[in-house]
This record gives sequence, C-alpha cells and structure tokens, in this order.
Amino acid sequence: MGQQGNSTSDFEAACQFVIKLGKTAHGYGSTAARLEAYLSRVTTALGYRGVFRSAPTELVFAFQGEDARWQRIHLATLPGTGLDLTRLASVGELVDQVESGDLTIAEASARLDEIARMPHPWGGVASACSYALVGAAFAVLLSGNWWDVLFSALCSLVVYGMVTLSGRFGKRTAEWLPLSTAFVVGLLAVAIQALVPGVNIVLVTLAAILILIPGFSISVGVVELVSCRMVSGLANLMSGLVYLAKQFAGAWLGIGLARLLWSTPTADAAGVDAQWLWLFMPGMIIALCVVFQTAPRDLFWAALGCGMAYGGILLGSAIAGGNLGNLFGTIVAVVFANIWARRTGRPTSIVLLPAIVLLVSGSIGFRGLAAVAVGQVATGEQQFLQMFVVALTIAAGLLVGNTIVRPRATL
Repeated sequence: MGQQGNSTSDFEAACQFVIKLGKTAHGYGSTAARLEAYLSRVTTALGYRGVFRSAPTELVFAFQGEDARWQRIHLATLPGTGLDLTRLASVGELVDQVESGDLTIAEASARLDEIARMPHPWGGVASACSYALVGAAFAVLLSGNWWDVLFSALCSLVVYGMVTLSGRFGKRTAEWLPLSTAFVVGLLAVAIQALVPGVNIVLVTLAAILILIPGFSISVGVVELVSCRMVSGLANLMSGLVYLAKQFAGAWLGIGLARLLWSTPTADAAGVDAQWLWLFMPGMIIALCVVFQTAPRDLFWAALGCGMAYGGILLGSAIAGGNLGNLFGTIVAVVFANIWARRTGRPTSIVLLPAIVLLVSGSIGFRGLAAVAVGQVATGEQQFLQMFVVALTIAAGLLVGNTIVRPRATL
C-alpha cells in the first residue's frame, strides 16, 4: 500500500488496525508462525516496523515508526484459538485490498466487523451430518463392526449438539466441553452395549469425540518447539495434553458410572471389510472440510489436499512403515498447500489444516490412556509414546515440505 506517514494519528490508526487484525486472525485458526510473519508483512506495507509474538492465549504487538521516535507495545489476552477457514480466507482477502490501496484502514477495520458477523457457509444440517460421517468413517478405519459404525455416527450427533449448545452458553461451558462430551458419550456407549453386546465401548467413544481430539494442537506444539519457539510450543503442547486428559477423565467417569447401572455382556462381531474404507474415506475427508467451515469455492482443493496426504501416508507406509508414511503424507500436504497458496494468493491453512488433522495423532494418545485404565499398562505406554512419535514425524514433514516449496506469507 505504501507508507502512511509518521504522524501520531496515522501511527495510532495503523497500530489499532494491526492489533484488531491479529486478534481476529488468531481467533479463526492462524498458527503462530504464520500469524507473526503475516502481521510483519502488513505492518511493513503500512510504512512501519513491527515485532510480534503469538501464543494460544495471548498476542504481543510491538510497533515502531520509521524515525524510531514513536513506539508502542500492546499485550492482548485471548480466550484461545478457534477454527473457521472461511472467515480466515476473508481476512486474507481484506488485507490484500488494504495493501493494494483499495481500502483505507478505517474501511478495513469496519470490514473485519462484518466478517465476524458472516453466517457460516455450511448450515446446521450439513455440519451435523459431517460430524456423523467422521465418526462412522473413523469406526471403519479402526476395524469396527457395523454396530460400531452406526452408534459412532449417532453419538457423534450428540457431540455436535453439545458443541453447538456450548457456543451459546459462554466460555465457562466451553471449558467443560472435553470432559462433558466424553462423559456423555462414554455413558451412552455402555448403555448401548447393554442392549447390543457386539458394540466396542472404547471404539465408539473415541470415534464420536474424534473431531474434538487435540491432535493438531499437540503436533503444532512439537513443530514450534523444533523451530525454537519455546513459549508458544510449550503452551500448545500442554494445552493439547490437558485437553486430552480432560477427555479421558470424562470418558472414564462416564463408562465407570454406567457400568454401575447396567451389566454389559460382550459378544464378538466381525469387523467391517477393509474395502468399505474406500467408500467412507472420501466422505470423511469432505466432512472434515465442512466441519472446519471451508468455503464452497475452496472445498475441492481442501479435499484434494487431504486425499493427497492420505495417499502419501499409504504410499510411505507401504515403502517404509507407518511412521515414515506419516512423514511422507505430511510433506505431500505441505508442498501442495504452499503451491496452491502461491497460485491463488489465499491462506495456506485452508488446504493444510484439514490434511494435518486427518493424521489425528491425538487419538493414539487417547487409546493409550484407555489401555492403561483397563490394566494394559505396557500397551498403553507404547501407544501414548507413539502419539509423540507421530507428532514428531508431522513436525519433520512440515519442516521438509516448507524447505522444498517456501511458504508465502499467508494466514
């Protein structure tokens, strides 16, 4: 956009806009590294210098005018990161217009308020169906039987309802969401098994709350630690582990209480044929994109990125084993996302985030905790440690992918 001048009023207006921009993008799911680089780019375009530090619950802004006489430091405390890829893309387009001079700072600030009021591109019915499809597909992925698939989908609908209600009752309710959803689903899973002995309680519980499992937060934390971003990395890692612990506690309490109320006979049931996965996986990929509120214009590309990542996992696993499959899948997803962002100018996160979440490293940790709870300590410890191995392979894949194709400064 060019320099705005160094008067106090211009400097204050630029600072206020960048602060508002940073808080908005943070709430829509931009990662720390991308947000910091993007804010630096925007501040430079406005004619000033800035240094920024992003963490899951706070943002630090430091601004300096060209002549170094005017400086400002601002600390913003935030409730945490969200995930809304349509609004994130709209914010990216808005800033491009500011940089090109098509919008003034005042007009852009008003536009940020309009973006916050935008309706979601996918209505409640589509979102609910997406939750159910993800739960059903994950039950197939874990070799569950048809009863597991059915009840995983139904319990996922219950989780969707609780998530929707929590958004209407404020922050306090949202803090209880990992424990409350896992508690209710665990309770329901035992009640269902009392009626249908072939149901796998742990599998149904895990598949139903899969959308909420913090695999991405744990992976991002490891990536930031590897990149020497200690504060943000530790915060993301610990936030993910605490969230995972809340989910496990809720599931354990729900299952334990239900077993006091109902006897739960078990019966063996044949798992779904692996061929069904080829039908369920494309549906799961599209459903993930809908859950993350990907704009319809970006849906094909986001789904393609997920498909390429999954194909990379299968190819890498066939060649060199599961962990290297995750590495190869991540590299493919990152390279594709960076090329797409360079060609379109849209945020890399639109196609990258759903692909990374598809790797669901957090689910391995949940299964590890569940195994420990039923006395399988050795198995539980192995699976819990495997979660960090997967997170490290994702981190390595992100670093290698960004080396192959340098990322553009997008959200």
